Amino acid sequence: MLHEYRDVIAKLKVEDKYFEKMFEKHNALDEEIAQLEKNMADQFEIEKMKKEKLKLKDQVYSHIMTYKKENNL
Repeated sequence: MLHEYRDVIAKLKVEDKYFEKMFEKHNALDEEIAQLEKNMADQFEIEKMKKEKLKLKDQVYSHIMTYKKENNL
């Protein structure tokens, strides 16, 4: 996710525990969704999880942009 910001993500994961939790939750959801899709699970539940994952990605991206702006990166 957001590979072009790998350096900023690494810094934020160390400096900001909230960011780290959001990032890890996003990755965990990604893995869980992939597993549910393999097992042909309830599509409604999968869609709900995908929306939550997208919301987390938006939050992560917002944190990255704020960090970049505040640090003139």
